[in-house]
Amino acid sequence: MINNGVPLPPTVYPLAKGRVWAMLAGSLVFVAAGIAFLVVHSTVKMTVAGALAVPFFGFCAVLIGRRLLRGRPELVLDDAGVDHVSLGRFGWDEIAAVRIREQRVRNTSQRFIELVLHDPDAYLARAPRLVRSTASMNARLGFGPANMATNTLPVPPEAVLDAMRHHRPGLAVQH
Repeated sequence: MINNGVPLPPTVYPLAKGRVWAMLAGSLVFVAAGIAFLVVHSTVKMTVAGALAVPFFGFCAVLIGRRLLRGRPELVLDDAGVDHVSLGRFGWDEIAAVRIREQRVRNTSQRFIELVLHDPDAYLARAPRLVRSTASMNARLGFGPANMATNTLPVPPEAVLDAMRHHRPGLAVQH
């Protein structure tokens, strides 16, 4: 939003490094447990669990480690749009609405900020490979392709939505 002819400065959210370090440690613990299962391999279930855990959590650890080393902000909001480290850049005109979503798995839940897009297919055509590869799974869960995990942000999702509305007054927020 331009205030008296002067654009607002960007709102910059750095990576919540403490949380992300904890995620890296958790992934490495699961890699170690998977290796232990493979070494012990006393049952077929343990061997299969180890064979699945090591590559999956190893891949997670690599992605998390890259994020820690990257050094760029997690999220930047400005008068032109939204720039997310994993999702890429969105102009405000691409975003129909925003909403906070929650995915529950057993006793835990994960909160996301979903960008509801006017043309999700146009975004998917330019989206990073990881986003494209998870888009069909997100669709089956009832999510669109542009979802920002809030556990890597240093503020609650409500604060991000407030900042979005500050930069884009009239932005639709769905509940």
